Amino acid sequence: MPEQILQQPFSNLQLELLGLYSRNISDEELLQIRDMLARFFADRATKRANEVWKDKGFDAKEILKKHRRTPYRRVPA
Repeated sequence: MPEQILQQPFSNLQLELLGLYSRNISDEELLQIRDMLARFFADRATKRANEVWKDKGFDAKEILKKHRRTPYRRVPA
């Protein structure tokens, strides 16, 4: 009978967060942890977006000058 390899159902982040669940923390501390995680992922997204802008040579002033609204057709009444 071949051996079955069990795959870990959780990522390393999920495992780390599961460790926090065993602790009793206040609602205030929970909000602080949520805020910290949100800031962490927002900072990563901003850093990546800045890298893409730099790589593609985007310029905010030039982009803001362009008309980028979607034209909508009027629906007859």
